Amino acid sequence: MHVLVLGSGVIGTCIAYYLAKAGHQVTVVDRQAGPALETSFANAGEVSPGYSAPWAGPGVPIKAIKWMLMHHSPLVIKPMLDPSMWRWGMAMLRNCTEAAYQVNKSRMVRVAEYSRDCLKQLRAETGITYDERTQGTLQLFRTPKQLDGVGKDVEILQQSGVPFQVLDREGYLAYEPALALVKHKFVGALRLPGDETGDCHLFTRKLAAMAEALGVRFRFGVSITGIDHDGQRVTGIRSDAGPLTADHYVLALGSYSTALLKPVGIDIPVYPVKGFSITVPITDAAMAPESTIMDETHKVAVTRLGDRIRVGGTAQLSGFDLSLDEGRRKTLEFVVSDLFPRGGDISRAEFWTGLRPMTPDGTPIIGKTRYDNLTLSTGHGTLGWTMAAGTGRVVADLLSGRRPEIPVDDLAVARYA
Repeated sequence: MHVLVLGSGVIGTCIAYYLAKAGHQVTVVDRQAGPALETSFANAGEVSPGYSAPWAGPGVPIKAIKWMLMHHSPLVIKPMLDPSMWRWGMAMLRNCTEAAYQVNKSRMVRVAEYSRDCLKQLRAETGITYDERTQGTLQLFRTPKQLDGVGKDVEILQQSGVPFQVLDREGYLAYEPALALVKHKFVGALRLPGDETGDCHLFTRKLAAMAEALGVRFRFGVSITGIDHDGQRVTGIRSDAGPLTADHYVLALGSYSTALLKPVGIDIPVYPVKGFSITVPITDAAMAPESTIMDETHKVAVTRLGDRIRVGGTAQLSGFDLSLDEGRRKTLEFVVSDLFPRGGDISRAEFWTGLRPMTPDGTPIIGKTRYDNLTLSTGHGTLGWTMAAGTGRVVADLLSGRRPEIPVDDLAVARYA
């Protein structure tokens, strides 16, 4: 079967690779000049199944107000006359219940844990390298209230069989010794030893080359403009390079999926949530992080990628605006300097922004649509890198007529009906 994959971020590239491994003829189309040049380019670097959790949860509306009033705020909302933003926000508020949080987090952990296992298998089979580390994630708490509030997450981790450790100051220093300089700032931590780290952009480029070796054709510099259909099946894709046809179509366009699907009657609640990162050269390896640290107060991740520190986080609701905001840069610089004051040279930091495709319930949209030959894979939010390998495997299984190794029926767009 000839499959046309729309999008060559980490999600689309993983799908193409696994489809090719399953014996399909695959073409990937993307408007950029190469793979992983948008949201997958400079993300936080975390492969964090244990940290998979929806942004919508009990108490979040009140927390959001407090976050926006912080000097180094993890959340910024730029008021706009954008009905889709307000609809998305209202849908997110409806998910801020204990029951919804439990369901959504369990779905996310299921996909993320499976994906991490697929990534391990992929490394073993191919030998792919991407500045990866397998030393876990450390979620740092600055206040006793934050530490006490970890109970509901621990309960879900236990139900899902995800290993974890709740650590005091001396406990977390055993894993991140460079934090000894600032240990008085934190009261404890949650460690997720099964989590990993790595350079998503480097991984995607290498996997794209492996996919090409399997026969996948990548068509870069091609902008997709529309979807044609006969009511039951997609008949082709319109592009600035002319019509594109295949037997089956997989849409993996992240935040840009929503506008493409709406004219053909598929309404998905995916909205772009802008994130930022800086990449800092390491100046003293002993004073830099060993793996990933998540500052719970500022919602910022600090990750070691080879000889660099990647600092990623903050959330800005401002549509498809890709301008770089100096205020967000200062927040990222503050966090890395506060945690690792001797680790890197922030004067040489590279600043980046990208649009995370977020659903209001935090769970990605993976699966079939009203059209027999159109499959969706979008809405992974901040966890695209974490869920990429598993998503690729699931989509390849679905299109090959195999039952995926994890339940996926509750991931399809039909759940919003």
